[in-house]
Amino acid sequence: MDLFNLRSLVILLSAVGRCNGQSVLPAGPLEGVQGKNVTFKTIIMPTDVGNFITVSWNFKGASGLVAVVTSAPKGETVGAGYAGRVSLNSSTGELKLGTLTAKDSGDYAVTMVTSAAEQRTGVTALRVLEPVSVVTIKSNLNEAFEFNSTVVLTCSAKGSFLMYKWLNGTAPLVADGNHVTLSANSTVLTVAGVFRKDLVGPIYCTASNKLESNSSAPFNLTVSYGPENVTMTVTPTGEVQKKGSNITLTCSAQSSPVAVLQWIHNGVPLNVMGPKLVLANIAEAQSGNYSCMASNAKTLRYLESTTAKFTVVEAISGTKITGPNGTLVAGISTATLSCQASAGTAGTREWLKNGVALSPSNRVVVSADKSSVMIEPVQKEDSGEYQCKLTNAVNTDSASLKILVNFGPEAVSVKGEIAVEVNAPVTLKCTSVSLPAATYTWKFNGTLTGVMTAEYIIEAAVYKNTGIYTCEASNAITGLSTAVAHKLSVKEERTLDDGLTGGQVAGIIIGVLIALVLIIAGVLYMRRKKRPIESPY
Repeated sequence: MDLFNLRSLVILLSAVGRCNGQSVLPAGPLEGVQGKNVTFKTIIMPTDVGNFITVSWNFKGASGLVAVVTSAPKGETVGAGYAGRVSLNSSTGELKLGTLTAKDSGDYAVTMVTSAAEQRTGVTALRVLEPVSVVTIKSNLNEAFEFNSTVVLTCSAKGSFLMYKWLNGTAPLVADGNHVTLSANSTVLTVAGVFRKDLVGPIYCTASNKLESNSSAPFNLTVSYGPENVTMTVTPTGEVQKKGSNITLTCSAQSSPVAVLQWIHNGVPLNVMGPKLVLANIAEAQSGNYSCMASNAKTLRYLESTTAKFTVVEAISGTKITGPNGTLVAGISTATLSCQASAGTAGTREWLKNGVALSPSNRVVVSADKSSVMIEPVQKEDSGEYQCKLTNAVNTDSASLKILVNFGPEAVSVKGEIAVEVNAPVTLKCTSVSLPAATYTWKFNGTLTGVMTAEYIIEAAVYKNTGIYTCEASNAITGLSTAVAHKLSVKEERTLDDGLTGGQVAGIIIGVLIALVLIIAGVLYMRRKKRPIESPY
């Protein structure tokens, strides 16, 4: 309504009665939403509440002045077109109007007359707003590529006096004026050189006015990127892998859409695609360099992983020592030990004897490649368990062989009595060191006795047992024999001196020493006196 019409309405209302000079309606405009209700509140003194004889509301629209509703002592009158749409509080003069239409926009005037014939008036404007609806986001692109694409999002909506803002999830989307910019009315959002997470949000556009707001459906735009961070792992790890084992290579990459992964061996693409390459029962020919190539069909980018290198080595197995087949005799035989494996190649070889590293000598010669050992000639100390250890990068295998060197007999001796009284028992024992154990024969005064055990036993000695007893130790393998003689005397009873006891011997020695000391002392004394000394004997 223009200023002239508004003044006309005020003059019209003032002519109805005496005006108190203060409007009973707040300053406008009052806003309402189409399809909803609005309430015109009044500003009156508490003493005026319930003290109005008449309350009259009028509307000045495009078609002129129209009566809305009037409350008088005779009752309430509702103007044409307002039946069922208005509710008047005659005590306060407040008017509730609905359901609003666009035609309800205009100026509303109220005149209230008190019982004291005082008049209260007011005029305010009502602005009916179109509801906020159909909030929509449109993109200039259906798909975008990270760093390369500029995405322009436009927000549109239906409604009156709209304002716009953008949200990323529930947080306001902040424009930095460079990467992310907004148009003057905020309806256009521009993301230059879009990043992968810029539009994941989800993104919302909100349109609002003073009375209501509405949001768009969530918007997401997939941004293609990558591949990048291509990573490969090998299980089990290690630069050396055992032949026949299983090896799993795994590849991953950051990419949208998901990258296509292809495996490469020694620079040649394999006919294997996917994030996993399984090498089962691996062979030596599969040694070399492995990598995976990641590609993105959208971004047309390729990126290769770092290279994993490993060598496939066959484990050593079937290790065996071959040695001399015949009998070894000390000082005569030569022994050659050879160590070989049926599978695998040894990087190092080690020989041990009885668990200790074998030491070469002028008799013990180890070949340059340590595959064999020659002992020439063997000696008795060469007997024992020989072990060969073969080692490569994946395992150690070993074999052992015991060898025996026959020797002797050595250190042959006879232990027993050299003199006994008649009828006393006699035991003579013959011992020797020999491998195999020696056999024994006994002779008495050069004649075989028929005794072939290590012990020669006489139950009760008689005089004729006096003589030379000879023990001969023999080794059937070495062919060597050694004889030792032992003299035995048989004497009459009680003719053998049992000898002095240890205490008696000690007493005699002490007595002799004391006497010697006394003699020396006497000699020294007499020399001092210069007198001749007589012999005590």
